[in-house]
Amino acid sequence: MSYGLLIPELIIAASALIVLLAVFMKDGGKKFAGYVSIVALLVSLILVLKDGLVTPTPYFNDTIVIDPLSQIFNMIFLLVSLLVVIGGIRYNEDKPHAEIFYSLLLFATLGMMVVAISNDLIPLFVGFELASLATYPMAAFERTKRGIEASMKYFVIGALSSSLLLFGMSYIYGVAGTTNIPQIADALSLNLMKPASLLGLLFIVSGFGFKMALVPFHMWAVDVYDGAPHLVTALLSSASKKMAFVAAFKILVVGLIALRFDWYIGLALLAVLTMTLGNVVAAVQRSVKRMLAYSSVAHAGYIAIAFVVISKSLAEAEIALAGGILHIFSHALMNAGAFIVAAIIAAAVISKVKPGEEDNLDNYAGLGKIAPVTALMMAILMLSLGGVPPMFGFWSKAVIFLSAIKADLLWLAIIGVLNSALSLYYYARVVMYMYYRDPVIERVNEPLMYVLPVAIATMGVILLGLYPPTYEWAFEAARTLLMMGGIL
Repeated sequence: MSYGLLIPELIIAASALIVLLAVFMKDGGKKFAGYVSIVALLVSLILVLKDGLVTPTPYFNDTIVIDPLSQIFNMIFLLVSLLVVIGGIRYNEDKPHAEIFYSLLLFATLGMMVVAISNDLIPLFVGFELASLATYPMAAFERTKRGIEASMKYFVIGALSSSLLLFGMSYIYGVAGTTNIPQIADALSLNLMKPASLLGLLFIVSGFGFKMALVPFHMWAVDVYDGAPHLVTALLSSASKKMAFVAAFKILVVGLIALRFDWYIGLALLAVLTMTLGNVVAAVQRSVKRMLAYSSVAHAGYIAIAFVVISKSLAEAEIALAGGILHIFSHALMNAGAFIVAAIIAAAVISKVKPGEEDNLDNYAGLGKIAPVTALMMAILMLSLGGVPPMFGFWSKAVIFLSAIKADLLWLAIIGVLNSALSLYYYARVVMYMYYRDPVIERVNEPLMYVLPVAIATMGVILLGLYPPTYEWAFEAARTLLMMGGIL
């Protein structure tokens, strides 16, 4: 058997260890670690793109599988991590222990990739914990009071959600007698209404609710995103949270397929509450960072529509899953780019404003005049987040809402569209401040290593929504997942 499809994971694992050894280098270790990380992530991303839509290939007694679903999520994780590392070259210029930053990021990326390729509950949980344990200290990397508070909240809530998830998995294992996810689907079909099956699902949904930041499990996310460094927040909101969605797709769609019909109303309520509360609270924020954090909660609600549609109508499961995957992809690019722009502005005003005020919306006033490149890219990202055509964010939302309409959930699609319209208020407000207000600061530096990842994200937002293979990959990933669950 060829292990060539596992080379990206092996490269990331080896690079994380090599970068960690850079702490022993007296001079140049910081730059060495940064550029090694860039090369490792870029090579791994190229390999994933080259392999593309592979035939599902199992390894290690079917505990992991490389298939189109794992490939598209590996691409998302590697791309977001690459953007963060490129920005990290500039961010870490005056920071000690930059090598640890890069090593933790690579270990987190490896954990996310392990989750994406897992076909068994054990490696899936191990991957979850590897990614989580690597990102807990990253939230406190600057050792500020806010950062340490964010890290502690993240750690406590992360431990709680992992406990709920593991407890639910233990019940499912007790009923099914296996940890292999496709085999769980077969076993549970014979034990549909056993109390242990329902209790296990309840704990798993609760655990994933925390991981995906669905209302009412979302409060940790906003405080953590606000307190962590901007680049770390970009990683957490654009990659780490997306890891929870791929795991939920695997377990809730494949492993627990026999129980899906009992949870339609509950999942719909979660989706509506999440998108509505996220948008309403985001609309009143003066901090751009907190606004983006609540916006991220709202987008989790849009993605959760996919679970509702699958529970309601198997006939529309494919388009619902494809829409969810597409919106995960588009939101990862939009959010990562927006948070890196926030890092540029915060770096420009940090010495001129009170502590904690560096993300205030007033700092964006007149940005179109003093930093035209950054302002233009931020405007594109904001419009895409709001779902303005022809940006990627519009097309991904359109596929999700279409799946709801086709599943006779017109009311849910209408709520989604109304929420998207509400979000345009606070996204357009940022654009208005940048172009229709007088500058409050004289100059904003636009470092290449900050502007480059934002430019990559912006180009992706513009082009990928109009690129047919993007949809081909998403629909193929959806078909693969549904075949694993025995639906197709």
